[in-house]
Amino acid sequence: MKKYSICFISFFFLFFFMMINFFMVIYFIMNNLVIFFEWEIISFNSMSIVMSILLDWMSLLFMMFVSLISSSVIYYSKSYMSSELNLNRFIYLVLMFVFSMILLIISPNMISILLGWDGLGLVSYCLVIYYQNMKSYNAGMLTALSNRIGDVMILFLISWMMNYGSWNYIFYLNLMSHDFSMKFIGLLVIIAAMTKSAQIPFSSWLPAAMAAPTPVSALVHSSTLVTAGVYLLIRFNNLLVEMIFLKILLLLSSLTMLMAGICANYEFDLKKIIALSTLSQLGLMMSILSMGFNDLAFYHLLTHAMFKALLFMCAGVIIHMMNDNQDIRMMGGISVYIPMTSLCLNISNLALCGIPFLAGFYSKDIILEMVSMSNLNMLIFFLYYFSTGLTMFYTIRLLMYLMINDFNLLSIYNLYDEEYIMLKSMIILLFMSLVSGSTLSWMIFCYPYMIYLPFNLKMMVIYVTLFGLLLGYLISNMKIYSMNKFLYFYEMSYFYVTMWFLPNLSTYGLNYFYLKMGQMLYKNIDLGWSEMYSGQGMFYIMKNNSIIYYIYQMNNFKIYLFSFILWMLFMFIFLMI
Repeated sequence: MKKYSICFISFFFLFFFMMINFFMVIYFIMNNLVIFFEWEIISFNSMSIVMSILLDWMSLLFMMFVSLISSSVIYYSKSYMSSELNLNRFIYLVLMFVFSMILLIISPNMISILLGWDGLGLVSYCLVIYYQNMKSYNAGMLTALSNRIGDVMILFLISWMMNYGSWNYIFYLNLMSHDFSMKFIGLLVIIAAMTKSAQIPFSSWLPAAMAAPTPVSALVHSSTLVTAGVYLLIRFNNLLVEMIFLKILLLLSSLTMLMAGICANYEFDLKKIIALSTLSQLGLMMSILSMGFNDLAFYHLLTHAMFKALLFMCAGVIIHMMNDNQDIRMMGGISVYIPMTSLCLNISNLALCGIPFLAGFYSKDIILEMVSMSNLNMLIFFLYYFSTGLTMFYTIRLLMYLMINDFNLLSIYNLYDEEYIMLKSMIILLFMSLVSGSTLSWMIFCYPYMIYLPFNLKMMVIYVTLFGLLLGYLISNMKIYSMNKFLYFYEMSYFYVTMWFLPNLSTYGLNYFYLKMGQMLYKNIDLGWSEMYSGQGMFYIMKNNSIIYYIYQMNNFKIYLFSFILWMLFMFIFLMI
């Protein structure tokens, strides 16, 4: 039992922290409070490095959700990682990850944000390479280097903000929103947020990060790493709202939504499908944020965190049950064997689709209606609704493959549902997936949004959802003798499976030229000219000379006698001269 003690300690600590945050959120919202702490660490000339903490309803509410999900994940890990010898190391890494996120959430200061931001990047690298194999190392390096671009932008931001005499960005948001040099800060913030939240063209690391253990995926993809960029933009939103960069972000994030939705329909890896659905929802958050609705983006961020963590936990149970096999083509009919896990999986999937009165419905519905009311062009409108339909499409496809189609008998491990520790942690999140949408809408929005739309536009969400449901059913309703319908689009499927060639862009596309150039330099300079005129050249000269000297060293009397006569002859000639 000693091995598991750290799981229980961490679980109780985080759960207790969550309860404190819950009561503080209610108190802060009712009294409209904001608390701002500041410690001055060092001061030189007019610059001072300070450590700041900002406690308002937003940071406390986000901290509450992060600590609730991480406590459930740590409790779940006790069973999921039970065969792990270094369980304590794993839990310490997860705790470091959570504390980095909390530091990021409560910081109104760019220095302390950098600490949390970099902490997330470094610890995520350690967690992605946790299972030590080549695939994990490649995924970890791709994750770390993609996030590193965002870190560099934050460092640029810190150096640029020295012009203003303080790194507390919260002071400048309203004061200098029309200053030209603040536009540069806005651009840096947007690029940093795009790398962390995996928008096009930085999307390829997010499915690759699935090499991490499933509890880590549940934590990373719900409330910590990928939402850090969204949270930063929510905090900076007043500064960015008039900028042209936000319009570009709107287009890129809408395309990310579309790309992730299409790719999820071509994917057969269970965890990657869920990762791509995360990418789709991140695109939704970023795009609604680009329109200036930061409270709606925050609302969807919180509701999404609940059901996405639950979805990953269910996937972890299924992968365990299938003897660590993740291919959905080798599953089917699991609802008979693991009814409780299937219940959790179905409810979280339906919440993701926005089925009425589950958590995802409240946020997705209001977001889509605000898009319908906004004065946007047809392209963005189409991308939003088409991506919503695709969400239903890949969800129904997943349910058909896992629940409804026949069991394929390609891998059987233990077909039973008695992992009580996993189930208990999942049931906490199941309850939150049911009630968090309505509860948060009462807590966050002091006044209701007034949405006035014609009947067909109001029903548009239901139309695309039903259309996606029908298509998902028709595509995935397969018998043992039927052909996979995606093979009709085989040529297109390569383009979609590879995420519009984004992984090539971030790996081969960047590396090939430099590696080829390095090979040429190595071959022609290191192994060519520099060798000829330094090490190898000297070696050849000395080797040839030593062969000549070696002839003298052979114990042959004739050679000694002949060399002696020659030597005497030379000496005689020399003396005569």
